[in-house]
Amino acid sequence: QVQLVESGGGLVQPGGSLRLSCAASGTIFSINTMAWYRQAPGKERELVARINSGGDINYADSVKGRFTISRDNAKNAVYLQMNILQPEDTAVYYCNAYGRTRGWNAFDSWGQGTQVTVSS
Repeated sequence: QVQLVESGGGLVQPGGSLRLSCAASGTIFSINTMAWYRQAPGKERELVARINSGGDINYADSVKGRFTISRDNAKNAVYLQMNILQPEDTAVYYCNAYGRTRGWNAFDSWGQGTQVTVSS
């Protein structure tokens, strides 16, 4: 079983910055992809950014140039640096990871979510 724990959300004014962190723990053999999703009230969950084990990165068009995803493989962690935040970035942000456990079972795990609110 693999658990993800996020931290770093909060309230920030428009134009401000936040850094989200997510750490995976459990019987992990390898993590293929780590990603951040978000879900705003009344909207579907959407991909924000993802990074695979080779370092390939994808961003949603709405965050390109403002958000930066990175990962620390030694710590099984992924980060999301969010700059120039706008009210439309307000959402619950979820960490996602999938890979293999030590028992060679596939896992696809989600964190509990962290609230990001951008408001003056």
